[in-house]
Amino acid sequence: MSSKSKAEIWDQWKTAVNMAPAELERWLETEESKSVGDSDNGESTGHASGRRIVKIKRTNKDDLSQEDYEHMAKVVGYVRRHCTQGGPEDDIENSRWRYSLMNWGHDPLKSDGCS
Repeated sequence: MSSKSKAEIWDQWKTAVNMAPAELERWLETEESKSVGDSDNGESTGHASGRRIVKIKRTNKDDLSQEDYEHMAKVVGYVRRHCTQGGPEDDIENSRWRYSLMNWGHDPLKSDGCS
């Protein structure tokens, strides 16, 4: 696991994952969501992560496992890296960059953007 404490991971997770569980579930059902990411078994890594994020977000903080925190740290890292790369200069709303971030629970068009 990362060298960060659970409290640090929790705080970073709350910032990185800015989509509500129901919102993320609806997104994961779209063709746009399924169209991005690397896929080994028919489902991309990001799409599978999105399903796990929904479960984590619906779990009481006190009931989160070590594996949940490890995944949360992975999500935070992915969102930070992807945001640092920056998106397209035009049509961010319909970009594969945004779609990929959304599979990981982060919509860069929300008010907090890629902060």
